[in-house]
Amino acid sequence: MKLSLNKKNHPLKHPDQRVGVFIDVQNMYYSAKNLFGAKVNFGNIVREATAGRKLIRAIAYVVRTETKEEQPFFDALYNLGIETKERPLQIFYGGEKKADWDVGITVDAIRLSPSIDAVVLVSGDGDYIPLVEYLQNQGKQVEIVAFAGTTSGRLQEVADDFIDLGKEKNKFLIPDRKFLKKN
Repeated sequence: MKLSLNKKNHPLKHPDQRVGVFIDVQNMYYSAKNLFGAKVNFGNIVREATAGRKLIRAIAYVVRTETKEEQPFFDALYNLGIETKERPLQIFYGGEKKADWDVGITVDAIRLSPSIDAVVLVSGDGDYIPLVEYLQNQGKQVEIVAFAGTTSGRLQEVADDFIDLGKEKNKFLIPDRKFLKKN
């Protein structure tokens, strides 16, 4: 792991690089909520992940519920220039819920990798380790952007760069009014 202290001047990041940003929204949402009782500022995350390079695609992988109460959030992502890919929340017999985008993110990152030089995964999920290693073997630079407190240590180690969003909470978090009212 090579931790970025100054992302703009990082030796592996240069202005001619083409970057793809793949955002595991559920992972980021629950990490921010559980660690800090806050929401995530995805616009600032994409700016930080891009680090002055050429953004080719920024894709947020989101889960849609039957109530569609999350639509304003999806609209906000779109207005930030972040494409959304939606999947319905699966509710199984017995009430168990599942909303997993790991395979979708992996397929998109591999599919888009010929068009980009650097792949930025916005997730701390250790399930992405094989993807990181595969992309690196294909000559891609792979960076992880997530909260260290909920990121797999091994994922941090195998990445070419790791940005800990928790180090700049004011930049990457938005206070959650619902959480603040409870406490």
